[in-house]
Amino acid sequence: MPVKVFGSPASSEVARVLTCLFEKDVEFQLIRVDSFRGPKRMPQYLKLQPHGEALTLEDGNVTLVESRKILRHIAAKYKHQGYKDLFGQGALERASIEQWLQTEAHSFDIPSADMVYSLSYLPPDMPLDGRGVPAAGMHPSHRQKMEEMLQLFEKSRRDLGKLLDIYEQRLGEMEYLADDKFTLADLSHLPNADRLAADPRSARLIESRKNVSRWWYTISGRDSWKRVKELQRPPSAEAPF
Repeated sequence: MPVKVFGSPASSEVARVLTCLFEKDVEFQLIRVDSFRGPKRMPQYLKLQPHGEALTLEDGNVTLVESRKILRHIAAKYKHQGYKDLFGQGALERASIEQWLQTEAHSFDIPSADMVYSLSYLPPDMPLDGRGVPAAGMHPSHRQKMEEMLQLFEKSRRDLGKLLDIYEQRLGEMEYLADDKFTLADLSHLPNADRLAADPRSARLIESRKNVSRWWYTISGRDSWKRVKELQRPPSAEAPF
């Protein structure tokens, strides 16, 4: 019986899990629930996720809803198939992977998501140089929202900049974050880093750091991530898998 994944590939949480499944060559069924909202959610999905969160994985009698727990589950249960280095080959490797997984979850995920969120509100041609929102021709409530988003952008840029400086040093010593091999520590960054890299206003955070840029180019070129990107396209443009 194939693994079942409920959610939208556009969700960072779901994309993270799908990448892991592709890396491990695990057969799965993707049940898209992005078109179902509130009471329109599929009844069988609501039995698994009463609150309608973005992700649920069913693997036999195991049901999980948090993406990084799912990554650990997949990498451990299917360790003998697909790419075998995702979760390390021993206690020391695994400890390093866990350290960087925690860094991604607690220090990278929130500011990167905040930056993407703020940029979705800020006009592409608005200067992001700390001078504030232009006052002319803007409703006060709209101006207030823009000011809030600009402050959020600036805070997330500072926080991410400090973190990526640490990454830059680390990636000058190692090929990847946890080791000289691609692992879950790198994989878990893919969805949010992809969104940062896609917008010129945030891409410089990656491009201006030589080692981070090299790392991003390498991990985003993996076949597993390319396949997830295919699934993120509108259904009419989607390639079969």
